[in-house]
This record gives sequence, structure tokens and C-alpha cells, in this order.
Amino acid sequence: MERRPVLARLGAALAAASLVVAACSSSTSPGASGGGGGGAGSSGPAGTLAAPSFGQIGGSVSILAVWSGGNDPKSEQYAFMQVLKPFTEMTGVTINYNSTRDINASITSGINSGNLPDVAGLPGPGKMIELANQGVLKPLDPLFDANAYRADTPGAAALEVNNQQYAEFFKGSIKGLIWYDPKVYSGGTPTSWDDLNSKAQSALGSLSGTKEWCVGLQSGAGSDGWPGTDWIEDILLRQSGPDVYDKWVNGQQKWTSTEVKNAWLEFGKVLSNTYGDTNLIISTNFGKAGDPLFKTPPGCLFHHQASFITSFFDTDNPTAKAGTDYNFFLMPDINPQFAGAVTGGGDLLGMFHDTPQAKALMQYLITPQAQAIWPGIKGSGALSGSKSVSTDIYPDDITKQAAQDLAGAKIFRFDGSDAMPAAMSDAFLTGIEDFTKDQTKLDSILANLDSVQQSAYGG
Repeated sequence: MERRPVLARLGAALAAASLVVAACSSSTSPGASGGGGGGAGSSGPAGTLAAPSFGQIGGSVSILAVWSGGNDPKSEQYAFMQVLKPFTEMTGVTINYNSTRDINASITSGINSGNLPDVAGLPGPGKMIELANQGVLKPLDPLFDANAYRADTPGAAALEVNNQQYAEFFKGSIKGLIWYDPKVYSGGTPTSWDDLNSKAQSALGSLSGTKEWCVGLQSGAGSDGWPGTDWIEDILLRQSGPDVYDKWVNGQQKWTSTEVKNAWLEFGKVLSNTYGDTNLIISTNFGKAGDPLFKTPPGCLFHHQASFITSFFDTDNPTAKAGTDYNFFLMPDINPQFAGAVTGGGDLLGMFHDTPQAKALMQYLITPQAQAIWPGIKGSGALSGSKSVSTDIYPDDITKQAAQDLAGAKIFRFDGSDAMPAAMSDAFLTGIEDFTKDQTKLDSILANLDSVQQSAYGG
């Protein structure tokens, strides 16, 4: 639900990816005859996701997504077009692209009017499940080796309905990163959550007026509060583990349960030691929330945010250098029983019409060659959804480390609020803001979320 602008300087990764993909073209197109595709040429003999071999297919494919900005080299739309460029050159397929600020409303409108695009971005796994159950989305299993895709893609299991794949990760992010200014904090990587807070108190002893955390909940477009939902998800997974997390996301774990309530209480401790008052926390845009890290004196020591936040650091501070002016460590373990737990997010793409052009595009977009292009853009903060993409494509050591942390997670779970039904996710956002305003109302907030859970999941 978050929005991330990018800085568009395509480096060697783009050229290399284009050359690799172009080298794979041949005279045969899987699905060129209009049949089921069958995944021909889409997986190698070892079960890896190899580049499909396409000839000239021709025709067109319509795509709807949130990425806007036209031909501005600093825009997300421009970056997406760079990803598509090798595909259009190989196949001769014309891209008809449209952007929307509200992808959910646009898809709903398209269903009602019978005028859906061939391929579209999806708001999250929760909406994907709804669309798959409606029979609107097309299953992707015929297009590639689904087992290889699961092995290559963290969180791919969240994109399945009835054991069939219905969406692709296009680009991702790792969440639960703790950002800091190395010139202010030099205490090293904490070994646990308790150690983090201990190191913070030690560092704060020499900083007058500095708080431990910076938090900003404003986002717009109906998604205010999502940075707080990320906090709850990261704490819950690390405190109580993946089984409780999964039951919670699936509507089987009560919000009033001890496990979920404890996550909110821990988040409350964060809010109580956050820069600014309640109104500032609620009204500060998430992209600006980390700015007090770099004030003199600093407003806060740490900022909890996903890998894409580097695009905001670089935009607001053009001379800032990764590793020198900002750095991160992965949010440490809380319960040692669940060591190595990580949450992440991603932009999803699904197929509404299984035309030869759409099938070929979906096959192309999961290949390491396609997955390497956008993350190779300096300042994008984007991570590939493919473990097969070399970390050499990343423009700095910061992003490379984030990609390694994502690929190396021992326990990975998709952003919980994005995987919930829309009514549940919306109530979660409201609950975050209500809790931030008044922590004494936690019990009533959680009781209300229990009520929403019962109706949202059809209980």
C-alpha cells in the first residue's frame, strides 16, 4: 500500500540484462499459436527459471499498475518501461500501459464493466485471493515451473490459491530494517531486541533531547497508518513465531489474544520514546519520518523502515552517501526460538486475460534477467523478487546487504496487512492511528478488530 518514487539512472545492470534476454530469443514462442502456453522453454532441466525463448509474436498487451510519471527519467513508470523494453524488442508486442492511483478501485470498476486489462498490478495477496476465488484472475502454473518459482522467490507460497500460483512478485522490499546515522550511532549491530534498547540508552546518554525512535504514519490514498502495521507484524513474528503470525493473518488468531496484544504493547513502548508528539507522529509522511536522524542535534537515533526508504534519503539529501551518512541493521530477534525471522513486501502482477501476449509477458517478468533491471537503478531501493539475481546488480553495498538479508531469511512472511481482506486491513490502519492517539484504549481497539475479523473472514 506504500508508494515509492525512484531515481532513474540505469547502469550496467540494464545493459547486461537486455543483452542476456536478447541472446535467448529464437523463432519459437510459447503460446504463439493461442494455446495454453504449457510453459515451453520456461524452466531449465534443473528446475531453474530460465529465460523463455520468444520470436516475433506481435499484437499488444494492456497493463494497468500504480507506477506513474510518464517519460520522466526519475519516475517509476519510466523504470518499468525499461524493464519491458527487452521484451518488446524480442517479441514485437506493443505495450498499452495505464497508471492509476487507486488500483483496487480500478480493478473493481473493470470487473463491473467487463473491461479489465490483460495484466495488472494487485493491491496485495488478500485482494489476489479474492480475485482468484471470483474466477477473474488466471492461474499461472501452466506458464512456468511452479516448484522452481517457489524455490526462487521468498514468499511465493502467499501467492497461491488451492495450490495454484495466481500472481508474481515483480519487485520486493525487506521490512524490519533499523536505519541510523553512523556518525551518531556507533554501537554496532545488536544481538537481540533487549540489546538494541540497551545500546540505545547508552548512546542517548550523550545526546541531549534525542529520542530512541522516529515514526511517521501519514501516507495518503487511504493508507495512513501502514508504518505502524509493519511494526506490529515485525514484533509479532519475532515474539510469537510464524504459526501464530499465519493464524492471525488468516483470521484464526484473535486480536485480543495475549500474543497479538503483547505486540501492540511493545509498539506502545516505541511510541512512548518517539521524536515529536502524537500529532506529529500521525501527520508526518512516512517518507520524511527519518529526516530527524540527520538533524543537528539528531531528533532520534533509529528509524524502522523497509529497504525502499533509501530512495527518500537520496532524494531529500542528494549528497548523502550510503554507508557513510546512513546505514542499517536488521531488526534483531526478540524470541531466540524464532531467530532469523523477516517480513517483506512486494509489487504483485496478475493476469486477467490469457492471450499469447499476456502469457509471454508473465513468463518474461519472472526471469532473473527481467528481475535484475529495476533493482539496478541507483536510488530505487528496490530488491529483486528472484534469488537467482546476482547481488552484483545492486548500485551500493547498502542495497546489496538488504537483498542478501531477504534471500537468506530463515523465516519469511509477507506483509500481514497486505494479505488480509480489505475490511480487516482498513480496520488495522484505523486501529494503529487510534492507538497512537491514546494507548489506554488498546483493549477496546483490539475488541473492535476482533469484531471486524469475524465479518471480514466470513466467520
